Amino acid sequence: MEQAFELIAKTFMGLEPILAQELTELGADNVQIGRRMVSFTGNKEMMYRANFQLHTAIRILKPIKHFKALSADDVYEEVKKIDWSDYLTSKNTFAVDSVVFSEEFRHSKFVAYKVKDAIVDQFRENTGIRPNVSVSNPDIRLHIHIADDKATLCLDSSGESLHRRGYRQESVEAPLNEVLAAGMILMSGWKGETDFIDPMCGSGTLLIEAALIARNMSPGVFRKEYAFEKWPDFDKELFDNIYNDDSQEREFDHHIYGYDIDMKAVNTARMNVRAAGLTKDITVEQLDFADFKQPAEEAIIITNPPYGERISTPNLLATYKMIGEKLKHEFQGNNAWILSYREECFEQIGLRPSIKIPVFNGSLECEFRKYQMFQGKLKEFRGEGNILKTEEEKKAMAEKHRFKKEREFKKRIDEGEANETGDIRSFVFHKHHPAFDERMFNRKEERPFRRSRDNEEGAQDGRPFRGKDGFKGKRDFRDGRNAKGDFKGKGGKRFDKTGGRNFKKNNKRYDD
Repeated sequence: MEQAFELIAKTFMGLEPILAQELTELGADNVQIGRRMVSFTGNKEMMYRANFQLHTAIRILKPIKHFKALSADDVYEEVKKIDWSDYLTSKNTFAVDSVVFSEEFRHSKFVAYKVKDAIVDQFRENTGIRPNVSVSNPDIRLHIHIADDKATLCLDSSGESLHRRGYRQESVEAPLNEVLAAGMILMSGWKGETDFIDPMCGSGTLLIEAALIARNMSPGVFRKEYAFEKWPDFDKELFDNIYNDDSQEREFDHHIYGYDIDMKAVNTARMNVRAAGLTKDITVEQLDFADFKQPAEEAIIITNPPYGERISTPNLLATYKMIGEKLKHEFQGNNAWILSYREECFEQIGLRPSIKIPVFNGSLECEFRKYQMFQGKLKEFRGEGNILKTEEEKKAMAEKHRFKKEREFKKRIDEGEANETGDIRSFVFHKHHPAFDERMFNRKEERPFRRSRDNEEGAQDGRPFRGKDGFKGKRDFRDGRNAKGDFKGKGGKRFDKTGGRNFKKNNKRYDD
């Protein structure tokens, strides 16, 4: 048995308990919840699986040294003590990522420069040749975290943030992060037992993440590469076995529905669903939530309406009042979960939530609220033996300091402000995509990620990831073509017309 080592899974504020639960179910040991992270121990297989299978992790880090850092010189000296020939050669490229919470170090990039200098100087002194730094596509990515005087230097095993699954071809304005979407679904407890509805679906992130959870499919199946694949000790056979193992996937006997008032959003969601190979499980249609009707089957609603921050509506408060009315009269007997930011918006819903969960969406401390819908009066509902809150929900709501003392809601918006001009779900597309051509939606569907053999033999019934023998074919579509026209040849080498995927976008990191 390979020796276990320390690992760290990073996530968003508020998702730590869900990530810890995922890790426990995955078989990780010594799972400990921290701030925006969960530490655990495991071997190489566990590290590979954590990257490939976790829905709520942003990246997986492997610590290689803990030390005290009272000054920049301390950082330099401690990093230089590490034998860097164990991790890279002078021919490799590397990059250093840094997160700092310290009065001594006022700029995180300065810390990254000191780490880089220590590594480069060691190689120059020992070999006369120094490795180069590559921000966009390094062979080795390092991460240093400093809190006060405590420093941890890690190898980043993920590379590009794990929220970038690989299925999103286009997005709308202010798209929901994939990791947050998966966390919301897992917090609700839904795993495919009923139909799933998002009546304001935008680019379809909640829909696709719901399908992955319902089928117990690994979100990493769309990814083209991980940073650990470039490590000297990379075990290709082990990772191939993990990548092609679909034994834990399950059937999904219900359906997922997405609606949006904006046809551009509907087209975008359809494109992303098609890229994920999930058209059998997900239907996306144009529909105003105001026209929503009681579904025929038992269902759950999970949705992320506009907050009036990056997306506005002509009348924000009236929109939330309409949501409350629709849930009350057209969703009886079901549960609905709503993520939003403003307290006054929740007030307009006019329903009593079973539970309120603090969750950060970017820099905004939002609330994720559950509404249990029933017919008649509450007294009658309880008289029939039903409960509005479980014991677990009561315990959670009773926790002290569950929310900040001073919530960072902006000034309350009145009816005048809420009626200011705004385009309902004013979607902005960042670039034209040929999939918007009418031909794209009329042609025969095929999975853009699938290998050529799978295109011929595994496209039956729109089922993803399968060959002809019971749909159990080998599913390494990293050797095939993706929707952007990139190719990978033998040995996993990728021929990318764009010159390689950047790990940064607009100079901002998604997980810091």
